[in-house]
Amino acid sequence: MLQSLDFRSFILRARVLKLYRQALKITKRAPCDSKAELRNIIRQEFESQRNCSDKQRIRFLISDGLERLKRLDEMLDMQGH
Repeated sequence: MLQSLDFRSFILRARVLKLYRQALKITKRAPCDSKAELRNIIRQEFESQRNCSDKQRIRFLISDGLERLKRLDEMLDMQGH
């Protein structure tokens, strides 16, 4: 059952979902033979923190995720994808 969220929790959830969508979008640029594996890794990373309720920890994870996504994007650029 879906529980109601306070405004800050709602915003954090929206940021997490945005990060997830951005990560999946970047996988489209990955080489064909590694797209599925990359998607699975991203999904596992998000699933492993699914039950995290500490807002400070969630903000840290979002920040870390954005940084990792930036590095992945740069790596794909260097590879010409």
